[in-house]
Formats: sequence, structure tokens, C-alpha cells
Amino acid sequence: MKYYYNDENIKLIYGDTTKILKKLQEKSVDMIFSDPPYFLSNDGITCSNGKMVSVNKGEWDKSKGFKNDVHFHKKWIKACDRVLKEDGSIWISGTYHCIHQIAYILLSMGYYIINEVTWYKTNAAPNLGCRCLTASHETLIWAKKSKKEKHTFNYEIAKQLNAGKQMRSVWEISTTPKSEKMFGKHPTQKPLKLLERIIKISTNEEDVILDPFCGSSSTGVGAVSNNRKYIGIDISEEYLELSKKRLIYIAKEKNNGTN
Repeated sequence: MKYYYNDENIKLIYGDTTKILKKLQEKSVDMIFSDPPYFLSNDGITCSNGKMVSVNKGEWDKSKGFKNDVHFHKKWIKACDRVLKEDGSIWISGTYHCIHQIAYILLSMGYYIINEVTWYKTNAAPNLGCRCLTASHETLIWAKKSKKEKHTFNYEIAKQLNAGKQMRSVWEISTTPKSEKMFGKHPTQKPLKLLERIIKISTNEEDVILDPFCGSSSTGVGAVSNNRKYIGIDISEEYLELSKKRLIYIAKEKNNGTN
């Protein structure tokens, strides 16, 4: 494996995620957060900072047709299944373009869906075509290997994060702020508030968290900030460099006691 960065608590690995996952130790990961390609790069347009821009994000986000897209999702999910502990859990984000395919694959593998979470984006981009409803949410599936397995759920922490009340399955969280893009940006970067909530409620300190499509490693920043270990995999050295900068910075901030 080609480690882009490697220390006791942080491992960034360059390469194709399905191939890399075959080399990791079996049943060694406590939680997986996956933000896979949604295959949205279809030459359309969207709005960013008040400007009309292309939706294209890169070749990795272009659909290769329904059957090929489903096959892609099956491959990486099965590879993740091998490294996930029996009592571990997996979170997968998506939109209607892919999330229903993913849910079907998980269920066909015998997985049990713990929750489906709706991430409502309070500041989502407007719809420029004006021919359908404005897309303002993403779906997060939280699942485990089987219903009988006892997964980690920090119920009291979830209540604390929700003003002392039971946390519901609709989360109102703004899109990623500029302050989290100080070292650069990834086109599908998730807000730290979203990842920290997931990490705090579904893992414990010293747990190993894996992100198979890590991008700019918001998952890693949330993991390191909260005393978890992190493995991030990406096929782009550009984004691994961005991840490295963010993770080194947050680790220093944490060690200095300012985080």
C-alpha cells in the first residue's frame, strides 16, 4: 500500500479503495463513513455563491450507466464489509441518484438499517431550471451487519447534542462553511458539524473510523478532534494533500489545547 501519510492515529492511503480494502486487516474497523460518488456530473448547471456553474466534479463522478453504477457500489460495499467488525456500523450518504441502490445492496447482503437520516441543508443552492422542487437534503443510511449485533449508540450524548431531547432523524445543518476550506476545498466536502455528530453518537474514544472515499477528510478531522483513530483512502493525491494539511493542523491544535 502507498501511505500518503502515516502515524499512530492517522493513516492516509493512496489508491483504488476496493483494492486497498482487500489489503487491510479483516474486521479491524469500528465504524465506516462513506461518501461515495453520487454520479451527478451530467453536464448540467447549478448555483454556487450566486453564480451559475457546471455540476461536473470530475471523471470519478460521471455515471457509466445504471448497471455499471450498481456494480461499482456492490464492489466497494462488499470490500468495506470485510474490514468492518461484527458489532461495527456503517454510515453512507447519498441523494436519490444513488442512495436507493445502496439501500438495496445493503439489505441484499443481510444488513440491518438502524436509521435513515435526512440531512436538511438550511442554505441549499436554489434550483435554476425551475422545473422541479429545489433539492435541499441528502439521505444518510446508518446500518449494521445484522439486527442481532449490538452496535454502539451513545444515547445520552445524542440527547446532549439535541438540547436534552431525544435526537430525531431530521438534522438541520448548513452546508460546509468557508472556515473549513482554509487549505482548499473538495467539491463534495461535508460540514464538520455533520461528521462530528455521527462520530460522537456511533463510536467511542480510540475506535478506528474508516472513510473509503475520504476527499478532504472531514471524517478524519472529526475523528482526530474526538480522540478516534482514522483511516482515509482516496484515488486523488491532490485531495490527499488537502487531507494531510487539515489533519496535521487539527492534530496540532488539539495538542496545543486550543481545539
